[in-house]
Amino acid sequence: MPQPLDFATLQPVIVLSVWTCVLLLLDVFLIKRKSITAVLTAFGLALTLGLTFMQVGASNDGFSGMVVQDGFSTFINALQLVGGLLGVAVAHAYIKRTGSERGEYYTLLLFSVIGMMLMAQSNDLIMVFIALELLSIPLYVLAAFTRNTESEEAGIKYFLLGAFSTGFVVYGIALVYGATASTNLHEIVAFASSSSPSLLLTIGAALILVGFAFKVAVVPFHMWTPDVYQGAPTAVTAFMSSGAKVAGFAALLRVFSVAFPNISMDMAPVLAAISALTMIVGNIVAVSQTNIKRMLAYSSIAHAGYILMAFVPYGDAQVSADAIASGLFYLVAYMLTNFGAWAVVIALETKSGSGLELSDYSGLAKKYPAIAAAMTIFMLSLIGFPPTLGMVGKFYLFRAALQGGYTTLALIGVITSLVSAFYYLRVIVNMYMREGDPTPARDLWLDLTWSITAIATVVVSLAPQFLFVLASTAVMLK
Repeated sequence: MPQPLDFATLQPVIVLSVWTCVLLLLDVFLIKRKSITAVLTAFGLALTLGLTFMQVGASNDGFSGMVVQDGFSTFINALQLVGGLLGVAVAHAYIKRTGSERGEYYTLLLFSVIGMMLMAQSNDLIMVFIALELLSIPLYVLAAFTRNTESEEAGIKYFLLGAFSTGFVVYGIALVYGATASTNLHEIVAFASSSSPSLLLTIGAALILVGFAFKVAVVPFHMWTPDVYQGAPTAVTAFMSSGAKVAGFAALLRVFSVAFPNISMDMAPVLAAISALTMIVGNIVAVSQTNIKRMLAYSSIAHAGYILMAFVPYGDAQVSADAIASGLFYLVAYMLTNFGAWAVVIALETKSGSGLELSDYSGLAKKYPAIAAAMTIFMLSLIGFPPTLGMVGKFYLFRAALQGGYTTLALIGVITSLVSAFYYLRVIVNMYMREGDPTPARDLWLDLTWSITAIATVVVSLAPQFLFVLASTAVMLK
């Protein structure tokens, strides 16, 4: 029977779940006033964020050890809730402009955020699977939300490949259970520590890795990403590219750091190869893209490779804490930068879906210098150019790789970052050095998104130590 401490462990998740259900019912009575639904959604996320901050320093487990509350989950949950707020902000004007303003958009977004939060708190492979489905199914619907050909195609592709990848996770969980007679992460590592790692356990872990690799879009499991990102509503793409990636890496970090450190010698070369291949393919293919959504899709793939770099030495006790903290730091940098860039993309996109070519950014600096300056900050941060949070994040990532002895991987990261400068700077060149007549949409929520994220990207980079300390504290997994 559940105890009070069980519910305390999941308090933010429970509060947000109840709020979402109430909002779903309330929306029935707000037929012509959907802006109120957006405000209530933001309020629910802000309230849950406050409850999450109140859990800082607490450490509990609940429901027979299936979920935990620790520094890692608090850090990730806070990041996901901020991502949810930014997702609401970029969607507010977009869904009105495209004629798809329906209240269920926000409830689907909230259910997906709940799944993302559960991913960070899962301490059992069964719970990981439940959280994975809870975050994924609403995203399948959101990808097809505008009901046009491109959106419906994106939804179908995302659903089919998402279901396919989930099959790998389930099969991997079954093999791990067969090898250890448990799905609890701590019991799995205890069993593996008492005996030599079995082939069955290694194969199960590898299949789970494949399933997560689909979710975070690393090569060669990335093929769905460009088509889905381009076809899905741009506001959904912004939320998906940040929130789902953070959730996928959060689950990857917890599952492998807690349950599978004993097979790190087998997994590290595979992770290093995937990281290198992802950085190379993502950046090289992005060079040839002329559509900003496809360019940012391949950019997202490349950045998954950078983040994975920090995870490669996860089994080395001497560097694993700093390496995982570097990955968490970069997740924050990537979410802020990515949401800001997508906010500018949404502002330039027209009701008919045009305005998504790189040439459509020509002349933006002359007519709207503030928006152009913000986009410049985002592009420089994605390159890793100072003074931006992306530069600091990449410094920590490359340092972690070097500390783990992966010099070649760090060198590949540096070289591919130089390659990325070509297609990111192309956006800046169009904005400042070519003539055009862009007319971005103006909305208070959208303007606040790109302006606040641009300021944060620069200001936090000037004193990043506090954020890295928070990330280092969060690495203390229960």
